[in-house]
Amino acid sequence: MVEEVERRFPEVEAVTVEEVGRLLETGSVVLVDARAEREREISWIPGAITSEEFEQDPDRYADRTVVAYCTIGHRSSEYAKRQNEEGRRVLNLRGSLLSWAHAGAPLVGPDGPTSRLHVYGKTWDLAPSRYETIW
Repeated sequence: MVEEVERRFPEVEAVTVEEVGRLLETGSVVLVDARAEREREISWIPGAITSEEFEQDPDRYADRTVVAYCTIGHRSSEYAKRQNEEGRRVLNLRGSLLSWAHAGAPLVGPDGPTSRLHVYGKTWDLAPSRYETIW
């Protein structure tokens, strides 16, 4: 699925979970959650902002690498493509939240750390077994 996303969006640069991890260590990245609100209510990557928050003041993040994510990368690639067409450099998190989960990286929810993950639909229910998946 990830390769298919990248074939559909060859103009969108993708970064891996490992690369994002290094950027997080230096504070030089902003993660933009491109999912719908009902998905974001379940869990998100710590420190991520919504696409609406980013769009309110994109210049605020001009000195940082902007990386969008969704469930597997299709919607965040669409989002990155639109932002890039508007002159903003936005990358896509390769494999998005599913890659994040498989890498063992943390998720947070309304009450703190969580193992709940909204996977958009049955087709994308590919999270590790330690996660409670919701769609």
